[in-house]
Amino acid sequence: MRNSTVMILAGGQGSRIYPLSRDRAKPAIPFGGKYRIIDFVLNNLVNSGFFQVYVITQFKSQSLNKHVEMGWRMSPQMGHFISLVPAQMRMGMTWYRGTADAIYQNFNLFDEDNPHAEHVMVFGGDHVYKMDVNQFLDHHIEKKADLTVCVIPVDKKEAGEFGVVEVDKNWRIVGFQEKPENPKTIPGDENRSLISMGNYIFKKDIILRELMRGEEENRPEYDFGKHTIPQMIDRCNVFAYDFSRNSHPGMSEKERGYWRDVGTIEAYFEANLDLVSVSPQLNLYNAQWPLHTYHPAYPPAKFVFDKESERRVGHAIDSIVSSGCIISGGKVIKSVLSPGVRVNSYAQVEESILMERVEIGRHCKIRRAIIDKEVSVPEGTVIGYNPNEDRKRFFVTDTGITVIPKKEHLI
Repeated sequence: MRNSTVMILAGGQGSRIYPLSRDRAKPAIPFGGKYRIIDFVLNNLVNSGFFQVYVITQFKSQSLNKHVEMGWRMSPQMGHFISLVPAQMRMGMTWYRGTADAIYQNFNLFDEDNPHAEHVMVFGGDHVYKMDVNQFLDHHIEKKADLTVCVIPVDKKEAGEFGVVEVDKNWRIVGFQEKPENPKTIPGDENRSLISMGNYIFKKDIILRELMRGEEENRPEYDFGKHTIPQMIDRCNVFAYDFSRNSHPGMSEKERGYWRDVGTIEAYFEANLDLVSVSPQLNLYNAQWPLHTYHPAYPPAKFVFDKESERRVGHAIDSIVSSGCIISGGKVIKSVLSPGVRVNSYAQVEESILMERVEIGRHCKIRRAIIDKEVSVPEGTVIGYNPNEDRKRFFVTDTGITVIPKKEHLI
């Protein structure tokens, strides 16, 4: 395990991506048809050779727990595990007050299975990207850092939505801004800023000291970005690692630096639909960097009816169609279908995301919609063509994406 304790923070509420987070934690939200968001960080760690991982959960974790337990069984004989750690109020009668507090309340795990670990690696569980974690750790060790923050360059205009890292010419961190109006830029590049990806590597003795010091201040909230990192800058060796330099086996140049915070409906929608393009930025088909997940026992996908004269042809164009889907005389265009979806005759689905076991009735017209699990859309329903009408029944974003929550009963 390269002398490291690995922890994934997977307890966030995901309020910005509501209603997809109404019934589940954000890391458990489906992505790309067959995956869950948390699969990406788990694959990054396993593909990089890290086989002892703690997943710290809190809000609405049942869906996440079930997915990890069924899809990520490791080899206990080899000392491998992915262990779910629920909030336990170990340090008093409070839930986690933020990211730093979540790690503090579980610092007993630092010595649980790897007592000789020198580093503590903390990753977010709700981003979509591929990363060779060894390169991140190598940089941390090379710099003899007390803390290394994984960052990615973005256009300055976009940086204000994130934690912005200010560095000197040696990429030592000299400042940290939380969602600033005027973000600091990269030295020598006035058009781009560095944003934190929410992934950190600490020296174990340093993080213990800093967390205990922070807890003594008894704040109502306690986060890495707002509190721990800014306080460590002046008294510790804190460096940034440029994720855009990271590479993994089989990676194309187009994929370099791909990272998405799919924390809003718009970002989630755009990241999913990018997957159906001829050459997407995120390659799901790279055999050298396999993407593991839980595989439910669905039969193969099926396309039926070829009656052009009746406009009853089952087909899908520029789409991802998962196992168990039946396109029964309907038409699917530029869409992502999770397992078990059925699109019935004369229906048309365009630029949409249909989650597991959604059924689209005959003669339906669906456009720019996200339909969550186990929703049955009645025959003749029209969604996505009149946002004002849709808002009377459904959740519709400012950009016109209609979202129907899990198991919603449509009449």
